Amino acid sequence: MRITMIGSGYVGLVSGACFSDFGHDVICVDKDATKIDALKAGRMPIFEPGLDGLVAANVAAGRLTFTTDLAAAVADADAVFIAVGTPSRRGDGHADLTYVFEATREIAAAVTGPTVVVTKSTVPVGTGDRVEEILREERPDIHIAVVSNPEFLREGAAIGDFKRPDRIVIGAEDERARGVMRDVYRPLYLNESPILFVGRRTSELIKYAANAFLATKITFINEIADLCEAVGADVQDVSRGIGLDNRIGAKFLHAGPGYGGSCFPKDTLALLKTAEDFGTPTRIVEAVVSVNDTRKRAMGRKIIKALDEDGTHGIKGKTVAVLGLTFKPNTDDMRDAPSLAIVQSLLDAGATVRAYDPEGMDAAKAMMPDITYCNGAYEAATGADAVAIVTEWDTFRALDLKRLAGVMAGNVMVDLRNVYRPGDVERAGFAYSSVGR
Repeated sequence: MRITMIGSGYVGLVSGACFSDFGHDVICVDKDATKIDALKAGRMPIFEPGLDGLVAANVAAGRLTFTTDLAAAVADADAVFIAVGTPSRRGDGHADLTYVFEATREIAAAVTGPTVVVTKSTVPVGTGDRVEEILREERPDIHIAVVSNPEFLREGAAIGDFKRPDRIVIGAEDERARGVMRDVYRPLYLNESPILFVGRRTSELIKYAANAFLATKITFINEIADLCEAVGADVQDVSRGIGLDNRIGAKFLHAGPGYGGSCFPKDTLALLKTAEDFGTPTRIVEAVVSVNDTRKRAMGRKIIKALDEDGTHGIKGKTVAVLGLTFKPNTDDMRDAPSLAIVQSLLDAGATVRAYDPEGMDAAKAMMPDITYCNGAYEAATGADAVAIVTEWDTFRALDLKRLAGVMAGNVMVDLRNVYRPGDVERAGFAYSSVGR
């Protein structure tokens, strides 16, 4: 099939590369000529394990190409996917659909025959209806079906998620469009990946509901972690104990500094705004958003308390080594990363911050210009009074603790991801603080 992907960011590029690997002919379109030139040269605009090799293989096979020319790319496509950004709109928290509707109008001007337009971007309920209205207004002479096909990709594991999905959700009101989508996903269907055909509005809501539920699990276990610290329990044992219940499951029950990234923060907020618009407030999601926002600053205070237990001296003039800046490992994504609030709270308290992240420092420098960026964990810790593990990169799971302690001026470790066993850290000479233990 001939597939056009409008938007060559995280979702569009991963999806386009995977579709081409299925054997489809895929053209990825982006208005950013610099990005397209980089992709043509084999340079990825994002860090995603395995993506560079997947792109290179399919470009070499002639199945994957990149262009800024939307009209030419859309003209003969069987399916056109819209995979542009839908950030939170400044001021009110609604999803900003400017890019979606701009792409829709450009698609309408370019199509030459019956086409299926697929919203891959995360969009509020009813967006597909508006996309369909625009297409009908602009091109009443051509039948263009509109489908919702949300993505469920985890950054750092996106290729595996795309090729071995838990489910494929397709929201369509048109039988021809359902047939086209079956052909698009035929390789996965043959591998017995479940394809769920639903109404378009239902599909749009599934995406938001899924992300809100996962965000709720994260926030729930973080509050339980606070309770564990207060009563002397171990949150990791609590997590295992409840996670073994099949009705609950173990995933997303890892205590830490709160969720961040490109999806959960904006999607929970957009769901709240949609619920408000329809007069059905979602109190649980409201609490999740509120607790997560306060959680990040609380983790900054946790580091401050570890350095100044009685709260009398403060941490002005102290140095904290922050290990990990991205919102999760195996990505370079800094969007709504807990480190942003944590570092700011340390700076506000007068501390000096030295940081290292394997992939996120280029993005972080624009957001946190007032800290020192280092070339490794030991360099960041040199001369520091405390070290804080903020993102659980694999490289931080096997640190030489005695070497780490040896380069530091102090002996405080704050493990916000519960990477280490307390005894191991304490035997290396650290005063150890974790989350919920």
